[in-house]
Amino acid sequence: MDSWKSNRLVFWVLAAPGTLWLLVFFLAPLAIVWALSFGERVGVIDIDINGTLENYARAFEPVYLEIIWKSIWISTLTTVLCLAMAFPVAFAISFAPNRWKPLLLMLVILPFWVNLLIRTYALIAVFRTRGFVNFGLEWLWERANGALDFVGLGEAQLLGAAFTPLELLYNNFAVIAGLVYVFVPFMVLPLYATLERLDRSYLEASLDLGAGQWRTLSSVVVPLAMPGIVSGVILVFIPCLGSFLIPDLLGGTNAQMIGNVIERQFKSANDWPFGAALSFVLMYATFGALALRSVLAGRKSGMEL
Repeated sequence: MDSWKSNRLVFWVLAAPGTLWLLVFFLAPLAIVWALSFGERVGVIDIDINGTLENYARAFEPVYLEIIWKSIWISTLTTVLCLAMAFPVAFAISFAPNRWKPLLLMLVILPFWVNLLIRTYALIAVFRTRGFVNFGLEWLWERANGALDFVGLGEAQLLGAAFTPLELLYNNFAVIAGLVYVFVPFMVLPLYATLERLDRSYLEASLDLGAGQWRTLSSVVVPLAMPGIVSGVILVFIPCLGSFLIPDLLGGTNAQMIGNVIERQFKSANDWPFGAALSFVLMYATFGALALRSVLAGRKSGMEL
């Protein structure tokens, strides 16, 4: 194939639509929001962009730093749980018979066919006080009491107490469960793409040389799957950090994340400059983490060479 330098016209004809789309609908709005972060509200709808850093200084107040830190640890825990759940699924799909792989992958992406709002409301029906989880636990509670009655231990019926529904909604548990439910497919797909290309001869060699199943998994499979793990971590962690719909519906006022604070600045508070500053603080932190990872990965590659 000829170099694009010898076919510049063809290259620009093909690249121009995508480039124009990114400029108009991504970079230009991003530049506008960035400019707003250096302004201040001077009226109900008027904003004076005067280069002030007051919004960024306000973003580092303790109350907002606490929310940012909370958002980071919730996103980190969600990412770890997604990885723990997705790795066995991706591994099983990659080693499944070829006739089953399309069906299994379809089951993984099936939630994408349903709107996120509908899926989140479905979780409310699952976790609420009179929801499916509490109904199931109450049924098990009653069956356990019935079994104690049957064996003549009725007086010991779980201390004689009635079933008390668990508070599974409007707390951090509900938020983390909702985020894991939504983002697990984003972890499965890159892991599957990496594991599917895995050279099976490495696994056979490890087993033939006396390594057990767990040693082969930890010393051979996981290192070779690291590109997929890193891609999945990025695909899950970054959207989790800015998520606002799931914490708003499942967490209520008790489990707010930084995305909810930003959303309120642009809507109910009508403080666009401060909302823009918070957005870019989050973006700076994300880009900084990605840059640090690239630097560390480059140093590691240099040491290996």
